[in-house]
Amino acid sequence: MSRKKKPLFENVEIIDLGAKAKAVGRVADGRVIFAQFLAPGDIADIQVTKKRKAYYEGKVVEIKQFSDLRTDPKCAYFGICGGCKLQHIDYDAQVKFKQKEVENNLTRLGKVTLPEVVDPILKSPKIYNYRNKMEFSFSARRWLSYDEIKHADDITDREGLGFHIAGMWDKVLDINECHLQEAPSNEIRNAVKKFALANDISFFDPRAKTGLLRTLMIRNTSIGEWMVVLQVYKNEKENIEKLLQHLKDNFPQITSLQYIVNEKDNDSIYDQEVVLFSGRDYIEEKMEDLTYRISAKSFFQTNSYQSLNMYRKIREFANIQADEIVYDLYTGTGSIAQFVAKNAKKVIGVESVPDAITDARKNAELNGVTNVEFIVGDMKEVFTEDFVNQYGRADIVITDPPRDGMHQKVVENLLKLAPERIVYVSCNSATQARDLALMKDLYEIVRMQPVDMFPHTHHVENIVLLRKRV
Repeated sequence: MSRKKKPLFENVEIIDLGAKAKAVGRVADGRVIFAQFLAPGDIADIQVTKKRKAYYEGKVVEIKQFSDLRTDPKCAYFGICGGCKLQHIDYDAQVKFKQKEVENNLTRLGKVTLPEVVDPILKSPKIYNYRNKMEFSFSARRWLSYDEIKHADDITDREGLGFHIAGMWDKVLDINECHLQEAPSNEIRNAVKKFALANDISFFDPRAKTGLLRTLMIRNTSIGEWMVVLQVYKNEKENIEKLLQHLKDNFPQITSLQYIVNEKDNDSIYDQEVVLFSGRDYIEEKMEDLTYRISAKSFFQTNSYQSLNMYRKIREFANIQADEIVYDLYTGTGSIAQFVAKNAKKVIGVESVPDAITDARKNAELNGVTNVEFIVGDMKEVFTEDFVNQYGRADIVITDPPRDGMHQKVVENLLKLAPERIVYVSCNSATQARDLALMKDLYEIVRMQPVDMFPHTHHVENIVLLRKRV
């Protein structure tokens, strides 16, 4: 088989789902083949797109037989958008595969021993309209379908507002309806696009560095508050205010209306000034008896309905006693720290982002939570003897790192600190497995709880309770 010629494999039976929701089949030469948008039980013809020593990657040419696990995708853009890669699989089957992936990662990658009984995955209370934050991109030259490309000279509407096509930083899929955020998210986004086109307000072109409108962020909370943040490339005040006033007049649900002028090459807003146009510069979310204020730059769990369930499970696993000190690593805006504080003597939240700690302190003051302290610090450098002497030695550590997991030095510091219990919350069980492998000589896993925060995607959270070995 030449390097250039890539084979077509016929009648491939799909036997499993692998990482990032890729379907897994096995072909005649014994190698596995990965492809998107198939379900275990499908039989399909697959065209190879990449050939590796141990496996192939491919794309579906034709599905010859459909799996019993299949269901009709709700979204018109399924297979193009790239966001909800599992909409074609029944939700109960989705979560079973997610649970299996977590267990496989921990046992195969981490070589750790799981409890005899692993808690079944927590399913999301809502499988559509569950997200509380959506970010859309404007484009002066939207992505075109193959049929549109054939008649490109006839196209007059090149502007788009939607999602970036995977692997194409400058191409945006224009969308009319997304099922991830509840109403009026779609109505707000479509109103912005319609008004901008009607009033000749230009869309950004990242290659030419021209145009005004860059991104649109829409956030909401379970108590009905809405935030809209418009990001623009230039300070064209008349057009900005005209568009925002249109939203204010037509969507009374919006309690926070803001904009950002960003002249950089990238869309990151964390080093940019946020300008308040109307309402407050925050929205509020409630969990039990706590209120959290969320600003434009704040991190907050993206599925409000499932976040409460996950926080309760973290608190249950920690089983904090009234005389115990808790460290909450990667505390962000301190939502977990405050949620567990009423059970503890004291909670120390540590985070490297100063703005997040500012939000955490404001929220603690708002809620009257007096037994928490929030510290700005690099997690790799925090656990000095001076730190422990100042804040007390932790009985329990809760850690919720980003997808890359904990830095090796953080793990080493944790092992030196050696608290009785560690609750490790992860959004990436592969890096969690790597970290747990470094800790398994000193700690055993006594409970594990996968949590589905993002239905129809390959993402899955996992909570592990570690107890120091006797």
